[in-house]
Amino acid sequence: MEFNKENRDKGLSPAIAEELKRLIYSGEITPGERLNEVNLASRMGTSRGPIREAIRILTGLGLVTAVPNRGVFVRQTSVRDMLENYELRTLLFGYAADQACEHIDGEWQVKLKALLEKMDIACESVDSTSYYELNLHFHSLILQLSGNQRLHQTYDELVKEMHVFRRSFFNSPSHMRRSNEEHRAIFEAIIKGDTRRAKTLAERHVQSGRTRLLAKLER
Repeated sequence: MEFNKENRDKGLSPAIAEELKRLIYSGEITPGERLNEVNLASRMGTSRGPIREAIRILTGLGLVTAVPNRGVFVRQTSVRDMLENYELRTLLFGYAADQACEHIDGEWQVKLKALLEKMDIACESVDSTSYYELNLHFHSLILQLSGNQRLHQTYDELVKEMHVFRRSFFNSPSHMRRSNEEHRAIFEAIIKGDTRRAKTLAERHVQSGRTRLLAKLER
């Protein structure tokens, strides 16, 4: 990926961040790998300034972490941390879906339905990148609907820890389709005001990720 010299400014950083995100998600830059500003600047045909700003963007997303006196590394999470992460997100997302039943209205139904349809399109076109971003947005909307800001913030922090692992799961078209079927079932339970079913489906949805993690470890 190369950029024209005339565009070498701070406004280029978001584009560089997107490219670095793609490289991390694809595995070309691996968990635990150090991001070298000089090498990245040379690779992308730009100066170190935009690279440095792009890395800050990735840090905010939770994809990379800064280690004092060592540099910035792609986030690497232990198996134990990932399993505990799934357990916590299961509880939080289940509660959020329960509470969402109390706040759903016509406007929110339109938002969620439109998002589900966009994810269907991403599935059909096998656009895993778009699907993953839409998937994150769907979860975020359910958290917003819960009406609990602290819950939302806590869940977001947990999500950041798992981006690298979770993104790879959506490279499979069948996984994307199954994921969105689960989303739609959660949505339907919420609009019906069925708190128990919404909570159960949301918990199962997150736990399915934990099951995939265990299956991957066994392989």
